[in-house]
Amino acid sequence: MPVGEQRFGIERLGVWPATMVLDIETLCAERGSDYATVARSLNTFQRSVCPPWEDTVTMAVNAASGLLTEEELGTVELLIAVTESSVDQEKPVSSWVHRWLGLQSHCRNFEIKHACYAGTAALRMAMAWLREQEGRPVRALIVGADLSLLGFREPYEPVMGACGFALVVSNTPDFLEIERARYGIYANEVTDVIRPALTVETGNSETSLLAYLDALEGAYRDFVRRTGERCDFARDFSRHVYHLPFAGMGLRAHRALAALALEMDRKSATAHFDATVEPSIRYSRRIGSSYSASTFIALLSLLDHDAGAGPETPLSVFSYGSGSCAELYAARLGPRSREIAAATALGARLDARRPLDVAEYERSETARVGAIGAADFVPDADLIPGWFDDAYAGRGLLVLDRIDDYERLYRRT
Repeated sequence: MPVGEQRFGIERLGVWPATMVLDIETLCAERGSDYATVARSLNTFQRSVCPPWEDTVTMAVNAASGLLTEEELGTVELLIAVTESSVDQEKPVSSWVHRWLGLQSHCRNFEIKHACYAGTAALRMAMAWLREQEGRPVRALIVGADLSLLGFREPYEPVMGACGFALVVSNTPDFLEIERARYGIYANEVTDVIRPALTVETGNSETSLLAYLDALEGAYRDFVRRTGERCDFARDFSRHVYHLPFAGMGLRAHRALAALALEMDRKSATAHFDATVEPSIRYSRRIGSSYSASTFIALLSLLDHDAGAGPETPLSVFSYGSGSCAELYAARLGPRSREIAAATALGARLDARRPLDVAEYERSETARVGAIGAADFVPDADLIPGWFDDAYAGRGLLVLDRIDDYERLYRRT
């Protein structure tokens, strides 16, 4: 980066990985599936589950709460919400988030959608906005949350999930600095994973896998075109982070990129994956799909599980969104990246989730999805016995209180 040029990126981040969990071995036993085959293929061992008193709004707010002091909240002048699980088709999730985080009235806010690419798109948009501010001490806040819909007994059921996240974006990139001129884009209309109705999430898994790999190749070629020279991934990057619709996608993606960029054979690419990627997929194994949060969850996993990754580590980051749009970009871990990752305590949060049996999981998911589009709804706090009192009561968390004639009413516990 030229001397004196402003630096932009992620200052802090927060995660809300849901509060309940389903073990895939338990699910496979109930469904009559071979767990060893599922675990080997998908590399996923758990999936997060959300209770019916949470939704996109509550998960986004709970992820962001506590990230900034009251004084720092006054510096937030841009709020972007990203989701493919919006609770309303007109009113943006950002309106509720703006209220419940106590942001100022002159903070611009809106919601965007592009499947799992939306978080990266919002990050780029926030950085462009910051450059316009010419050094003013302001921040952008990106929040997002997504929740899988019902997929009982579908082949992809083990890798569905739920996750909320929040990014503070500023010219003090303590967590992650984005090298704004080093990126590649690939866009191509494709029907891989879709939500054609509020309560339907469907698609073709084979089409989705191929679309992802096509986008990875296309984004890499555009990266090379923009930077003006063949990128030497062995020289330029010491770690690689991928969008993970499921943890097993990381190895598939890296084999493809290593063959293209490093001309590696399958065996060499697998060894390279173990050294430069594998630590970043470990949290994904425990969450399932985290949608737009995926690459940021991978960054936390890398920092928590790879002693060699830390300040100034150069990264390649790949983000993909069904439909489709993808971006491969260069980044560098910030000076406080390890400290900030530790503060999220993501591993401890995952450990603290309540294990569900399959009947509880089905009951909770059915109730939660049944509220989508409902005119009236009151979440049953006793649906999972004792869990609301144990994990929510008195903790100041945001929950859905009820839906009254389509109006969504929230409260702090």
